[in-house]
Amino acid sequence: MAEGEVRVRRVYEEPDGDDGARVLVDRLWPRGLAKSAARLEAWCKPVAPSTELRTWYGHAPERFAEFARRYRSELAEPERAEALARLRDLAAAGPLTLLTATRRPEISEAAVLAEVLAEMLRQPGKHPGA
Repeated sequence: MAEGEVRVRRVYEEPDGDDGARVLVDRLWPRGLAKSAARLEAWCKPVAPSTELRTWYGHAPERFAEFARRYRSELAEPERAEALARLRDLAAAGPLTLLTATRRPEISEAAVLAEVLAEMLRQPGKHPGA
């Protein structure tokens, strides 16, 4: 992976030499995973979706588009926007791997974050919900 690249992986997968900075973006710690085994650079809880949104979504594939829209709106909230800016800085400095415990990372908040970060890196100053 190169500078500015963002990938999404399950936190339970073995780290890859190309991962770069590894950041867990879930609000809750993954079940059954020792903190020492995760090999994280950071755990960025503030960027996670609200409990209400996460509960509503329930990883139902048919709700993903609406989840992504609502989550992008949440990312504009001050605490989340600050955490998102830290992730953008990590991605700008080198490869970034967003980690999640979900079984389907392609329909997770990590996938939405990867898209948002890619947009931010291409168009600095762009609002995540825009």
